[in-house]
Amino acid sequence: MAERRYGEPAPKTVETIAGADWYGDELDRRRFQNALFADLDLSEARNTGCVFNECTFRRARFNGSKHHSAAFVNCTFVACNFFDTTFTECKFVGSMFDGCQFDSMEVVDGDWSFVGLPGADLRKARFRGTRLREADLTGARCQGGSIREVDLSGAWLHSADFSNCDLRGSDLSALEPANTQLGGAIITIDQTIVIARALGLDVRRK
Repeated sequence: MAERRYGEPAPKTVETIAGADWYGDELDRRRFQNALFADLDLSEARNTGCVFNECTFRRARFNGSKHHSAAFVNCTFVACNFFDTTFTECKFVGSMFDGCQFDSMEVVDGDWSFVGLPGADLRKARFRGTRLREADLTGARCQGGSIREVDLSGAWLHSADFSNCDLRGSDLSALEPANTQLGGAIITIDQTIVIARALGLDVRRK
């Protein structure tokens, strides 16, 4: 399993919910604490305001599900599938992802600060208006993806590949151009100044 930042251990679980079938269910403001969900099927479910605190998801299927104002705080996701999943105004602070699939996943707004996504394949994922402050994106594959108007301040971006990625409006202050791939990335004029300064250039208006 990929390590959390600074080697912190994953939260312990006190109960196991195995093989739950929530396919297409309407989940409204339910709360779970330190639970292990094994082989959970959340496909096509609608989740409004549910809270999962320090839970672990193993091989969970989120395919086609929609989540609004939900919280997955300090959770662990192992080998989960997020195909065509939508998260709107959701909170994932401190959560860790390991070996998950993110094809066609869409994240709108919400707080994903301190999440662990090392080596994640985000090439077909879309983030917009999301807070990803101090997130671990070490070695993340974002080629051709979309990470727009995202707060990446303090993020770990070493060896991340943003080739042909749409980064317009995102905070790139933590970017080290020498340690990331940026060929073909889509950015704004203001962002070019940030990158130039990161390269040590003396940028002047005139």
